Amino acid sequence: MNLKKLDDNLSVSPQLTVADVEEVASLGFKTLVANRPDAEEPGQPAMADLEAAARENGLEWVYLPVQSGNILDSDVDDFTPILKSAQKPILAFCRSGMRCTVLWALSNAPFIPADPLINRAREAGYDLSPLRPRLIQQASKGA
Repeated sequence: MNLKKLDDNLSVSPQLTVADVEEVASLGFKTLVANRPDAEEPGQPAMADLEAAARENGLEWVYLPVQSGNILDSDVDDFTPILKSAQKPILAFCRSGMRCTVLWALSNAPFIPADPLINRAREAGYDLSPLRPRLIQQASKGA
């Protein structure tokens, strides 16, 4: 597993396997968020299997699939309450962790300026600099 901590409440990861879920729980995560559509590519673990493993290991499971390269405002609107109300800490995953990072940044844009979000994502290995205009636009929507 290649976990990247974005803040005290959320870490992101590339695709997990069923075997990874036990380790996720042992690391103290309380909620597992899947941002990758089921069967997005051949060989990807089935979301039903990941959900079963999450529940067997005492994790809250949230399935919020988003399309790679096309994260909608409605996706952000669905992700933001998860950050607020899910048991923490949260681990979100997708194919590479990028979608989860974009959702995190857009959800936090009303509260945190664009540059600190971009810098934090960069420290975690994700380049959100092309997202700067959208982060600024999201910030203007207010909390």
